[in-house]
Amino acid sequence: MQFSLREHDHIPLNNLLKVLNLVETGGEANIRITDGEVRVNGQIETQKRKKLRPGDRVEYQKATIEIIP
Repeated sequence: MQFSLREHDHIPLNNLLKVLNLVETGGEANIRITDGEVRVNGQIETQKRKKLRPGDRVEYQKATIEIIP
């Protein structure tokens, strides 16, 4: 799946999971991230507010999200 930033230059990782309804709340997003369940560009990411920019790839459970402009 792809996520377009439209007129923004980035989106925080925890917001992305919430906006795409991959988690129910921001708190759940933060827990999933700090528990090491999310990968960014193939690496486990534990920064909740990691800035995602075009070209980044996020993997969470069975979803893979490509960030596009």
